[in-house]
Amino acid sequence: MSNTACVIGAGQAGCELALGLRRSGWGGPIVLIGAEPHAPYQRPPLSKGYLGEKSERSALDLRQAAAYERSGIELLLGCRVDGIDRAEKVLVLSSGEARRYSCLALATGGRPKTLTVADSERVESAGNLFYLRTVDDAERLRARFSPGRRLVIIGGGYIGLEIAATGIAAGLEVTVLEAMPRVLARVTVPQVSSFYEAVHREAGVDIRTAVAIRCFDFRDSGEISAVHCADGTAVPADMVVVGIGLTPNTEIAEAAGLAVDNGIVVDEFARTSDVHIVAAGDCANLPSFDGRRIRLESVQNAIDQARIAAATLAGKPQRYRANPWFWSEQYDLRLQMAGLSAGHDQIVLRGSPARRSFAMFYLKRGQLLACDAVNRTPEFAAAKRWITQGCVVDAAVLADESLPLGAAGG
Repeated sequence: MSNTACVIGAGQAGCELALGLRRSGWGGPIVLIGAEPHAPYQRPPLSKGYLGEKSERSALDLRQAAAYERSGIELLLGCRVDGIDRAEKVLVLSSGEARRYSCLALATGGRPKTLTVADSERVESAGNLFYLRTVDDAERLRARFSPGRRLVIIGGGYIGLEIAATGIAAGLEVTVLEAMPRVLARVTVPQVSSFYEAVHREAGVDIRTAVAIRCFDFRDSGEISAVHCADGTAVPADMVVVGIGLTPNTEIAEAAGLAVDNGIVVDEFARTSDVHIVAAGDCANLPSFDGRRIRLESVQNAIDQARIAAATLAGKPQRYRANPWFWSEQYDLRLQMAGLSAGHDQIVLRGSPARRSFAMFYLKRGQLLACDAVNRTPEFAAAKRWITQGCVVDAAVLADESLPLGAAGG
């Protein structure tokens, strides 16, 4: 089949890329290939509303089936790609079928990092050990939610803390075990970490930091009964969730000879080391707006970068210049983060952590680099704009709530 565009990965990036390719004027066939049997769906609600049974399954769908039909996109679901023959431009599918392509997009996403512990095979096969990445994972986990049950979460990042909040709302006894000295250590500063630790403890979560996992106890059924820590303590468990990060799915790209370094290496146009192949989303390592190379795990990046990749394949290349942003919901708190704070030399607080409403601004020589906003949407929106514009801001105005927010930007 000539002039065919194939997209490997039917997540947020893959869905947006396929639809964006058609919007960009691609006239040939488009095939969207997904390993899961489900049509593309949202992942962020899995640890929030969907896990807590506050939303219906249909609400997760990124598009209705009719949208793919109208755009002439073939969904090839429940199918894995076993190999890419770049010379012949052929995909080898798990079904044994071969598919030809004229251009290819990799939106292969990532998979949860697994625990490195003794007797790992037995641990991984335990029926009450969970990783939360797919809708099937969420449904298996929430089927076990029952008031009074003991949930142990290994990892105090976004996913771990969101699951903790959802578990508390469901009446579970929740313990979070974090290897770093504080929660959210990889994404924010100690002040914000301390705030969230206090919030979770107040809600009833047992948060333990600087904890190393040593081993597990098992019931006769093969399920985990307790988690043992290196300090000698043991935490009883009815279910264990592991949320310690994401490994990008790069194996197929590496086997095909593409450049890989903590993700599939792409340029500002989302092109890989093969001009006929682009990559986008969690699996891609891209040049950042601040001159570094980064891999971003966020819905915003998946959408923005997918649109760049689609434009490139359609012959209308545009540079990726998006300012990264992220969000998390825990209890009644909405955390919105814009920019990248690395390299800041000043932190400015606006609002009050005690009132559960504040924004932390990160400056470097007066220029705004990033912002963490808790229940502060106006500050988040302003920060996104100022970061994109490279604005130097007035720290004194930012810190003084009696002064208009807009007066700080320049």
